[in-house]
Amino acid sequence: MKAPAKINLSLDVLHKRSDGYHEVKMVMTTIDLADRIELVDLYTDTIKIVSHNRFVPDDERNLAYQAAKLLKTKFGIKRGVAISITKSIPVAAGLAGGSSDAAATLRGLNKLWRLGLSLDELAQIGAEIGSDVPFCVYGGTAIATGRGEKIEHIPAPPSSWVVLAKPAIGVSTADVYRQLDLQSVKHPDVDGMVAAIKEKNYEKICSLAGNVLESVTLKMYPEVAQIKEQMKRFGADMVLMSGSGPTVFGLVQHDSRMHRIYNGLRGFCDHVYAVRLIGERHFLD
Repeated sequence: MKAPAKINLSLDVLHKRSDGYHEVKMVMTTIDLADRIELVDLYTDTIKIVSHNRFVPDDERNLAYQAAKLLKTKFGIKRGVAISITKSIPVAAGLAGGSSDAAATLRGLNKLWRLGLSLDELAQIGAEIGSDVPFCVYGGTAIATGRGEKIEHIPAPPSSWVVLAKPAIGVSTADVYRQLDLQSVKHPDVDGMVAAIKEKNYEKICSLAGNVLESVTLKMYPEVAQIKEQMKRFGADMVLMSGSGPTVFGLVQHDSRMHRIYNGLRGFCDHVYAVRLIGERHFLD
């Protein structure tokens, strides 16, 4: 099963809630950079994570493991499963790789264990694992509110290339939120972004893109700001950080310019990808 990455075209934080989470409003869409998840039935009552990536935990810290455990507990499943994760999405990159792995595991086990759950029911279960998991269950393009778990589907944006670059650093989402000063930041126009996507207006999408978390991450990690500048210089139509970072992505519609940006960043950064926007929803088999 494919577990695609997501990018944020618009990300706003409204306020801190009484439960300690932040109230967010954002537009997310899936891209054609994906991990692969394979599920194999085990007749012993165990969950086994198989991965050759040393940054992927093989125990209950892994979100795919948590997804399997949650379904086993909720539905009294006495069988086990081996979850094989082949990573293409960089780890801790602001691209929801772990959440997408968990979402693909939920969808896959629903089929393997014949649970008969709808995507809505799987998304509800996913919200217990992490706030990006419900979006990843559905895929596509959506407005996410609450702590990110409330999903409203919107049409896919116009087709384009997405060039991504991740510097060799990890960013703590908790640290970024802790240092976010909501009084002094410029809030992006999320509603304007939604309208632009519905109009399929690529230029407007590029002009309205914004991420309130950049105000913190770019100060904490100058290399993220440098990648943003490089990407702009190489001619991307729009450049933005995804999530809390550190991955920066640029949208571009022309193949020749995509190659120029991709090749220019390769000399500057280890993790560089050029993929297509997907923006279309998953469906249950």
